[in-house]
Amino acid sequence: MISLVLHVANSEPIKVDVDEMPHPQDQAIIGKNPRERSDKELDIFDEGVTTVIFPWWRINYIQVLPNPDDEVEFPMPFRD
Repeated sequence: MISLVLHVANSEPIKVDVDEMPHPQDQAIIGKNPRERSDKELDIFDEGVTTVIFPWWRINYIQVLPNPDDEVEFPMPFRD
C-alpha cells in the first residue's frame, strides 16, 4: 500500500492509501482510508466512508510518503 498526501484545491491536505501510483492518463485518484495528515478522522466525509475518488482537476499536487519499512537511516553527525 502506498500512502499519498493529496493537496486538494480549497481544502486541507488529505492522506489516502492507494494500491499503485496514479498515472497521468488517469481521470481520477481512488484512495482508501481517507484521513488527516496526522492520521485523525476527517469530518468532511460521512461516517463509515473508506474509499474516496478525487478527479485530477481538483488536485494541486501530490506528495508520496516513504514506506516505513524502506526508510534508510542516514547518519546525522551534527545532531549527535
